[in-house]
Amino acid sequence: MRRLHVIQLVPALDAGGVERSTLEIAAALVAAGHRASVVSAGGRLLPELEALGAEHIALDIGRKSPRVLRHLPALRRLFAGADLVHARSRLPAWLAWWALRGLPAAARPRFVTTAHGLNSPSRYSAIMARGERVICVSQAVRAHLLRHYPDTDPARLVVIPRGIDPARFPRRPRPDPAARAAVAARQPALGGNGPLLLLPGRGTRLKGHADAIALLARLRADGLDARLWLAGALQSGRERYVHALQAQARRAGVAQALALTAPEADMPAAYAACDLVLQLSRQPEAFGRTVLEALAVGRPVLGWAHGGVDELLAQWQPQGRVACFDAAALHAGARALLAQPPAPPATMPDSLAAMQAATLALYEELLADAGC
Repeated sequence: MRRLHVIQLVPALDAGGVERSTLEIAAALVAAGHRASVVSAGGRLLPELEALGAEHIALDIGRKSPRVLRHLPALRRLFAGADLVHARSRLPAWLAWWALRGLPAAARPRFVTTAHGLNSPSRYSAIMARGERVICVSQAVRAHLLRHYPDTDPARLVVIPRGIDPARFPRRPRPDPAARAAVAARQPALGGNGPLLLLPGRGTRLKGHADAIALLARLRADGLDARLWLAGALQSGRERYVHALQAQARRAGVAQALALTAPEADMPAAYAACDLVLQLSRQPEAFGRTVLEALAVGRPVLGWAHGGVDELLAQWQPQGRVACFDAAALHAGARALLAQPPAPPATMPDSLAAMQAATLALYEELLADAGC
């Protein structure tokens, strides 16, 4: 095929699975000789995007304000020279939809969306099912869209699970005293000889931090010198939430065994330092990338059995599945996995490369249908 110009749209380039997937597809496009552009408000991942050889167009397309409509003329000008527009979030998808409608039909790029989440059903969320192709990051997402938007043509829904590069998450010895010591040097509350539990996730109650603190209290009541690391919970603008978690820990008598930190840059080392990874999102995750990352490093995972996390655990480590919000079962599961960790998968596939290849193949198929 000729050299393509693909434009991806996301609200911003900060931490998160959506942003990471955006960079991964940009990298695949550039590696294949195509032109990759990303429209966003920018963020901490912007230097990484530009280092890949992709272009960035700075527009604040994620701000929920009528003023966001002022970006439509700029988007139309940008789209007029593109082959395909790929929207990964609801407001950017609506803006892309309106901008595309303002172009002559013969000059419109093809329109793809990715449903990264299990958004609450609404007319606002329905835009994610309107792409000419709709990438679903798990079977759970596909089922969600078909259930709540029954007029959607199932043929337009394509399941392409997100993936990881196992080379970025190499197998580490278990336990890994050096990794634990390095973490404890930065966060003294995570020292000691007892098990270290890790819950990676941004600072929102949906990630289940309160459940993790309650589990920590139960384990310490058993006489275990357990410690808990909430990596990523410390975020600007989330101070009240962090204070609430700290108050919960004080009431439970476990504040001295808890560390809340900003997003961790070196996640492979974080996994290596811990004994058990938690995935306790109160709402079903669309995928659950941290499950694969932790298993690649060789650490067991314990999580609520719903959404994409349940799919991954059922495939790779069934012992980690726990009936949703059953605190007693969570406690029992943690004790079992800490006492006798299951053998990690012998090898983890390069699911990142598979995701990149499948996405580019979808682009090419859609453009070939249009005679491009």
